[in-house]
Amino acid sequence: MTKDLLWRGMLAGILAALLATLFARAFAEPQIDLAIGVEQSHSAHHMSAPHGGGSIVSEPEEEVVSRSTQKGAGLLTALALYGAAVGGIFAIVFAYGYGRFAAIGPRSLALLMAGLVFVLVVVVPAIKYPQTPPAVGKHETVGLRTAAYFAMIALSLGAAAIAGKVRAALASRSGRGFDATLLALGAYAVIVGVGQFLLPTIDEVPADFPATLLWNFRVASIATQLLLWATIGVAFGLWAERVLKRQRG
Repeated sequence: MTKDLLWRGMLAGILAALLATLFARAFAEPQIDLAIGVEQSHSAHHMSAPHGGGSIVSEPEEEVVSRSTQKGAGLLTALALYGAAVGGIFAIVFAYGYGRFAAIGPRSLALLMAGLVFVLVVVVPAIKYPQTPPAVGKHETVGLRTAAYFAMIALSLGAAAIAGKVRAALASRSGRGFDATLLALGAYAVIVGVGQFLLPTIDEVPADFPATLLWNFRVASIATQLLLWATIGVAFGLWAERVLKRQRG
């Protein structure tokens, strides 16, 4: 059964990646193009500023990968690989958890899992480190920003695992599942809050960067991830239900 669920999870991830690519191509990529235009105009202004009675003229940097490739085949390839990977992991976790934690159907469980992943991996890390266009940020801090962002994801997942254990322990002792859930959510919030306070603050958005452009890019980025995980939850839930019905039959 796990094998059947695994390839269906990967297929659901690829389907989700295709839809997310189309959405990002329509809504997120135009914001990136505008951000690159802002960066280029700033660079041109600084390079042409008077210096010693003349102006500094620099040759434009040659693109290693063209923008048309980046927002076309490159975007689709990256999201397809990402979708297949997370879809496979999603299927393995589903196979392990189905029937163990709650008496809910496969479609409901798949949607619940997809919603939890979206909150834990996308929304919570974005509170500390919101998405910014590639044109924003210093090249020398790429490593720090990447490490901090993945640390935030790990913190969120670790806090969720601890909160789950807290809820299970409290519910088994008191038998009051609702109160145990509230206390577990409180524990998650405390752990994440402390972690966000300790992690470095990174704010490299120029003061004169258009606020509307930044907002539109962040909304489009979150919406792309929402579409990705919603598609995985819906598609995988449908296919998993058929596999499980066939196993029972």
